[in-house]
Amino acid sequence: MDGGKLTLVARKPCFGLPTACPKCLPAYIYLKFAKVPFDLDFNLLDPDSERIPYVESGGYVAYNNEKGGVIEGLKDDGVVDLDSRVEFEPDWLSANAVITSWLTDAVMYELWVASDESPVHKIYYSDLARPIGKIMFLKQSRAVKQLLGVNGDNADHREKEIYRRATRAYKALSSRLGDETFFFDSRPTSVDANFLAHALFTLQALPVSSCCYGQAVGL
Repeated sequence: MDGGKLTLVARKPCFGLPTACPKCLPAYIYLKFAKVPFDLDFNLLDPDSERIPYVESGGYVAYNNEKGGVIEGLKDDGVVDLDSRVEFEPDWLSANAVITSWLTDAVMYELWVASDESPVHKIYYSDLARPIGKIMFLKQSRAVKQLLGVNGDNADHREKEIYRRATRAYKALSSRLGDETFFFDSRPTSVDANFLAHALFTLQALPVSSCCYGQAVGL
């Protein structure tokens, strides 16, 4: 770091969100929680890049596909760390794990497998020619199915399991949060950023009225 202002490079805004990408929104909220001044820039040229989101300042950069993601990179590099007092507590580790695994899996499944293509097109491909966007969608959909272990023989079973885990995660997180504003230590951590981003994306970007996931978790 050279002491310069941070820039978060993300995918574009839509659905009333500052960035509608489910991977970019947690980084945006994390920096907001940290009250760190930063600029927001949008990359429209590489819709399927695994590097997005990333944070840069001068010669410093933290990519999404390195060090476990942008937030972990900022923490490891000593740039912005909201978790230093809680990240080794068992409850924090459990909450972080269910958000970044079970809830993330549910959104990925709903976005790339269960719902129609319209949210994906708006978030990732609306600036590309329709045939190119369609090819990218099919490629990513296959990759997500492979990652989640979904195939023609087990699709119904895997869908129920993914939604069941998401419902359990919501119940556990709701019990942990109770009437508090933040999950831990009366102050925001990356758990709050990840969960708030997940909830906002689900409510704003996914077609909840017809969304099996939204119905499954009671949204």
